[in-house]
Amino acid sequence: MSALKVPAKVWASYAGIALILLIAPFVMGGAFGNSWVRILDFVLLYAMLALGLNIVVGYAGLLDLGYIAFYAVGAYLFAILASPHFDWHVSAWIILPMGAALACIAGATLGAPTLRLRGDYLAIVTLGFGEIVRLFMNNLDRPVNITNGPQGINLIDGVSLFGYRLESGFTLFGTKFSGDYAYYYLFLALALLTIFICVRLENSRIGRAWVAIREDEIAAQAMGINTRNVKLLAFAMGASFGGVAGGLFASFQGFVSPESFTLMESVMVVCMVVLGGMGNIAGVILGAVLLTITPEFLREIINPLQRSLFGRMVVDPENLRMLLFGLALIVVMLFRPAGLWPSSRRKEELEASHD
Repeated sequence: MSALKVPAKVWASYAGIALILLIAPFVMGGAFGNSWVRILDFVLLYAMLALGLNIVVGYAGLLDLGYIAFYAVGAYLFAILASPHFDWHVSAWIILPMGAALACIAGATLGAPTLRLRGDYLAIVTLGFGEIVRLFMNNLDRPVNITNGPQGINLIDGVSLFGYRLESGFTLFGTKFSGDYAYYYLFLALALLTIFICVRLENSRIGRAWVAIREDEIAAQAMGINTRNVKLLAFAMGASFGGVAGGLFASFQGFVSPESFTLMESVMVVCMVVLGGMGNIAGVILGAVLLTITPEFLREIINPLQRSLFGRMVVDPENLRMLLFGLALIVVMLFRPAGLWPSSRRKEELEASHD
């Protein structure tokens, strides 16, 4: 469809979304404080992670519970190459593609021995891979101190753009804004690039091959699809997004440690994909937004509410968060098994199966 044939209402909706995205940090920062701008940054990071996992889980139908390992690979590569740990201060724009490439290799390494596994067996193997990487980072401080072990790596360099350091913030109309605002626009640009790549992949021959494998691998193989190579490509492509997100996380936080890459983080990213709608880019982003903002919302609301009602904290917000997440997933599986915002194809398949 050419640009001239796009209805004016569609262009208006695009313009409205663009305006909301551009002013979102100023609105959230002005209304709720700078901490919520930082939360928006993490929303975009998790959206990139969830979109990468959506390639593996949503498109190819391969349940990956160790996806956070690729996030860790990108983060630690950035930390090692851009910190005083080895006193190598390599540019972020060199490290990020390297992180994507290294995570891509790690994804293919994970995918190669698991090609014959499906369902629960694949989930267990990928879960083990994620834990192996975390333990590897936790113990690689001897005999040569590479990752600094459980203490992590601190004082990581931020991202610089044309000599401007994003963490230094900027001044607009006489008002000084923190680096969280500058990072928001960097993350937004990379998230939009990730969405563009995912849309192109979804509509490509490779994307259709992934969907064919997800629906019936034997039939896909009978139709001439090289299922081995296509599944490896899904693992590698999904992992590369995780590697880039990990590098951005390291530069944004300025600190990484093995505690940032636990199994629960992998489960959270899987929940974002499942809750939002597997295979649907908009649904996955919705899942990332909901599951990133909800814990902070609970912390802001539940803690004061408990103190006002009981005079003390009765239920820890972390435990309450997991309880609500579990309840939400049960409700979604019962009433909207395809997710809150499923793809039209997925929705039709589920309706046909019920019939």
